[in-house]
Amino acid sequence: MTGDKFQELMNIMRRLRTDCSWDSVQTHDSIKANTLEEAYEVVEAIDEKNYNELKTELGDLLLHIVFHSVIAEGMNNFNIDEVIDTISQKLIRRHPHVFGDVKVENNDDITRNWETIKLQEGRDSVLEGVPKHLPELHKAYRLQEKAAKVGFDWEKKEDVWDKVLEEISEMQEAEKKNDVEHIEEEMGDLLFSLVNYSRFIGINPANALRRTNEKFTKRFQYIENELAKIGKKIYDVNLQEMDKYWEESKSKL
Repeated sequence: MTGDKFQELMNIMRRLRTDCSWDSVQTHDSIKANTLEEAYEVVEAIDEKNYNELKTELGDLLLHIVFHSVIAEGMNNFNIDEVIDTISQKLIRRHPHVFGDVKVENNDDITRNWETIKLQEGRDSVLEGVPKHLPELHKAYRLQEKAAKVGFDWEKKEDVWDKVLEEISEMQEAEKKNDVEHIEEEMGDLLFSLVNYSRFIGINPANALRRTNEKFTKRFQYIENELAKIGKKIYDVNLQEMDKYWEESKSKL
């Protein structure tokens, strides 16, 4: 049943590539931004625990996988069967504790095996495979996570926090010298250390920052809405009046 439905989707996409003037001229490059957007919309639906929306967004993301595959098929580069074979073989190869006779004691063993196998597949560095275009906060987390999987990590969270405090101090010293390039470097080190601490205590910093961004947006828009009720705009009032509504929003949002 699922196979029939998937084949129907493939046939729809192939027909669109032939009969639709818009779909027929698209390329990997022309739709890549939309592919990324669909991935973010999947994450948003997960964050909101909106499972009906998640169903829809997963369909949109699947469409892009099919779209890219049909484009590649038309260029004789690869087809959807090869895409499926590649990921199936990778999953089997990287899970020898399930599909082979490798013994593991915990999830740490599994992740170490995963990274070791990737190196055996021809990668030169454990850090390979982190996409260049990942948002930098997410990239920092993934780089640290990959290094940690092979044992390059702190032993205690207290040591990681001490590193955060050290970087704050170095940032303050850089500001005193008023060297913009040095300040930027130290700010990077500080953010990297905060990401490391987040990872060490089991918090994804990108998720944490996204929640804070959403909280800030709701509270700031609360200020705007409350001002609108009394016929004012945000640029009509001073900080003191805005702060009054900001504090009020904390108990309501």
